[in-house]
Amino acid sequence: MGFMTEHCRRKTRPVFLGKLQIGGGAPVSVQSMTTTDTRDIGKTVTQIRRLEKAGCEIIRIAVPDEAAAAAVTKIKDNIHIPLIADIHFQHRLAIVAIQAGVEGIRINPGNMIKKNIPEVVKAAREHGTVIRIGVNAGSLEKDLLEKHGGPDADALVESALRHIHLLEDLDFDKIKVSLKSSDVPVMIRAYQLLSEKVDYPLHLGVTEAGALMRATVKSSIGIGTLLYQGIGDTIRVSITGDPVNEIPVAYGILRALKIRMVGPDIISCPTCGRCEINLLKLSRAVEKRLAGRKDYLKVALMGCVVNGPGEAAEADVGIAGGRGAGMLFRKGKIIRRVKEEDFVEALLAEIEDIIEKKKEA
Repeated sequence: MGFMTEHCRRKTRPVFLGKLQIGGGAPVSVQSMTTTDTRDIGKTVTQIRRLEKAGCEIIRIAVPDEAAAAAVTKIKDNIHIPLIADIHFQHRLAIVAIQAGVEGIRINPGNMIKKNIPEVVKAAREHGTVIRIGVNAGSLEKDLLEKHGGPDADALVESALRHIHLLEDLDFDKIKVSLKSSDVPVMIRAYQLLSEKVDYPLHLGVTEAGALMRATVKSSIGIGTLLYQGIGDTIRVSITGDPVNEIPVAYGILRALKIRMVGPDIISCPTCGRCEINLLKLSRAVEKRLAGRKDYLKVALMGCVVNGPGEAAEADVGIAGGRGAGMLFRKGKIIRRVKEEDFVEALLAEIEDIIEKKKEA
């Protein structure tokens, strides 16, 4: 398969979470889920605002009981991105959340009583709410587990199709679908199979992916493989801990595939015996100062002046270090010599200048 470009993305029908389009050629959106107790409105809103600042475009909250459902309205009134209610078991909670104005709900068909689905669909239709069918390898229907001998890709797809047909029989098509597994090959294969059978927007993710490093690896492979093949309309990188950490990884995957050029692309060399600056310290400082920036540009942090500007000639701006100092350059052209203690501020000044000139152009 050749390099993935926008024109060869899988064609899906569009759905709208408020004003945000998912599928139908819209940009691949980035979402996350809160880790706070939804009943604690203050903490939940604070975390969502941090996620918004980091670039999160859709947020999901757990709604495990009536008290959490009662908090939905106040949470929604204090955030700026579409809100998704995550519902398990109790269909009444889905209806309360829909009536409170959430843009979407996520239900796991494997743990909701089938006879109650029509009531949820009726409420969703009346309020223009999107339903995500969230199939999860950990909660598949027993008959499918027995039929397939476990939660393999075919079992995930059959579960999804079963519930897609259920909603379609109720004349409802404002649907998104996810097929999550902690097994990356199973996850990849499941999405590939389903993408051949339906044209609903797909939400990609590797569930229970682990802490930062492990989750980054598994999500990059799973989500990245599918996006490269043109599959996927919205993504979540699941990381144990602070969900704000999920956002830069998600955008990093999109940038690496040149699907969405959002935020700074910081490249740095692995260092070698020629390196005479603290490149790790520099990289961490620059990443921290640029965290949450939406403007795209390539920033190069190179460990030596021998071939730094040459290797990073395509970077918008960069530093090539030497003993206690380095060369500041733009597009491979050296601008001036900078002391090591001034690296960060010099880079940031150049970055601001580049961004301002882009806006004026």
